[in-house]
Amino acid sequence: MATASDGMNYAPVGKPQPVVKPGEFAFAVAAMDHGHIHGQTNGLLGAGGTLKYVYDKHDTEQARAFAEQNNATHATSLDQILDDPDIKLVAAAAIPSERAALGIRCMEAGKHYFTDKTPLTTLDQLEQVRDAVQRTGRKYMVYYSERLHVECAMHATKLVQQGAIGRVIHVTGFGPHRLGPPEGRPDWFYRKAQYGGILCDIGSHQIEQFLTYAGCSDATVQAARVANYNHPDYPELEDFGDCTLVGDNGATMYFRVDWFTPDGLGTWGDGRTFIIGTDGYIEMRKYCEVASGQDLGDVLILVNGENEQRMELKDKVGFSFFGDLILDCLNNTENAMTQAHALKAAELCVRAQQQAVRV
Repeated sequence: MATASDGMNYAPVGKPQPVVKPGEFAFAVAAMDHGHIHGQTNGLLGAGGTLKYVYDKHDTEQARAFAEQNNATHATSLDQILDDPDIKLVAAAAIPSERAALGIRCMEAGKHYFTDKTPLTTLDQLEQVRDAVQRTGRKYMVYYSERLHVECAMHATKLVQQGAIGRVIHVTGFGPHRLGPPEGRPDWFYRKAQYGGILCDIGSHQIEQFLTYAGCSDATVQAARVANYNHPDYPELEDFGDCTLVGDNGATMYFRVDWFTPDGLGTWGDGRTFIIGTDGYIEMRKYCEVASGQDLGDVLILVNGENEQRMELKDKVGFSFFGDLILDCLNNTENAMTQAHALKAAELCVRAQQQAVRV
């Protein structure tokens, strides 16, 4: 079982918030290369989805065990999933460079697609995905988990939308991650053509948050840097990256991502987000309260013209994205996340990666 210190397999479980009856929304898992598939599945199950099939071309035993754990059928091929008219959505966490091709195949078979971040690794893939969305009318949705599966981050979304801090003018994000023993990671993790680069990969979380909190529909990458400071045995690994963006409404962002979480920290990364508005600010301490002696995460601090508040939000907010996504698939709506937003975040993380100066 994954622990809080294991970022690759971190899979939050929220209180069930079903939006459909059992069997009304059947979905399948079609790739388990990254442990985020567990979080994706937990979210859909908690919203009332029914997992019908599990398939993974690289690890049959893992897929078989996951199917058994969830009372699902172990599929022996992707076609078995795509040929079943009951399947509404395919969830997958494939090798990043393979995510677009898998998604397009699912969409062309009439299924909505829910991929782990980063959803793609090149601009050519982006254009192919946009074309497939247009042709098929299916969704290509993305698991930007550092907002969608974090209760304080979801509450911050509501606070910003309600005007709690006025107009957002700047977002700062810190996304440190624990690498762990190198042998614990798959080979593709160390191949840049497959994982996409650090800004494309874990930087995608940060860019999606900026677009959301600042209310941007587009942005420009002003500067970006990447480095391999401490892993000479893995020359294609980028263990540090940072980036500055300017949104189309004038808001700005700076973020930093890295693989330097020390072993002494009790969780996989001390993720923080700061949102500055014209009338106040929000700070999120997502996964821990360092050296507090308490098992705290999901802490939000709000300061505005009325007062200052510290909110402990674990198990109090829930994860509405998953129920909204299920209803969006059934009703052809866009309440969970617009398709334009999901793919704009993907585009900007690729552009940041392409523009990055290697330190």
